[in-house]
Amino acid sequence: MKSFTAHSGDAGMRLSRFVAKVTTGLPVSLLHKSFRNRRIKVNGHRAAEDYRIAEGDLIELYLNDEFFPAAPAKSEKKKPSRLQIVYEDASIALLYKPVHILCHSDRTGDANLVDWFVDYLKEKGEYLPTGGTPFRPALCNRLDRGTEGIILAAKTYTALRDGTALVREDLLHKKYLCVAKGVPPEGIQTAYLYKDEAKNRVRIFRRPAEGRKEIVTGIRVLKKAGDLSLCEITLYTGRTHQIRAHLAFLGSPLLGDRKYGDSQLNALFPKQHDQLLCAFQLGFDPEIPEENTLNYLSGQKFSLNRCGVLSFWETFSSKNG
Repeated sequence: MKSFTAHSGDAGMRLSRFVAKVTTGLPVSLLHKSFRNRRIKVNGHRAAEDYRIAEGDLIELYLNDEFFPAAPAKSEKKKPSRLQIVYEDASIALLYKPVHILCHSDRTGDANLVDWFVDYLKEKGEYLPTGGTPFRPALCNRLDRGTEGIILAAKTYTALRDGTALVREDLLHKKYLCVAKGVPPEGIQTAYLYKDEAKNRVRIFRRPAEGRKEIVTGIRVLKKAGDLSLCEITLYTGRTHQIRAHLAFLGSPLLGDRKYGDSQLNALFPKQHDQLLCAFQLGFDPEIPEENTLNYLSGQKFSLNRCGVLSFWETFSSKNG
């Protein structure tokens, strides 16, 4: 995936012409197909070929790298690893997933965390795909593309089996940081979620009904500045888009959220194209069963010192304290 921010010189240009301008060798038939398949988006949403670009628009093209001009040759200086390690031992690693990076590969062919992890282990000599073992290092949990944070990765089949067991049995506890509109109600909040599979969108309700699943979200307001709050979120249930949809239901949508957010609020921050949400802490339950090989991590917590949410908040609060 490549993204572009439209400049004043692009304003008024048809989107299809802009795509043709920034790509190379893209067949017209594939261009049309990419629009139909929603692989060309503006500000996070599907856009038509005849959409007229506005200055500041974020244009995302989910196309193979072969259709973009080659990057200028760089010096032979060794590049730093793209992978950021929060913790690592012989069995597992805790990885930082940046915004926009997928957890797993998909049809777009975009960069993804599990491939970075595999390459990292290859470089270290810890993973030899020609060694006869069918196991490939994998992730035990996942985060949405637009969410940053800590991911549990397994180096061995046993670690993958036991790591996914921790997730399944609610023995892996995550806390999130987010920037929300106004001041959300604090404490444990309960509601009911219905997911529209076709639209990949959820709705929140106060009362239970057929097809709705209970959600429980813990909210703690850490700081306030201007019309925004920095909040710590604890998930007691893990449903699709739970944090984003639940806070929006409570009147405090996440800044930058294009699906459940406040469009007027988002318009005040045109450079913020992603929801400000980070899984900043991963904790292992203090009572992991002894038969689970990750029992040695019982009671331990691992946190990020830096993330995009905190960087935004520091800048914003210094101007709006």
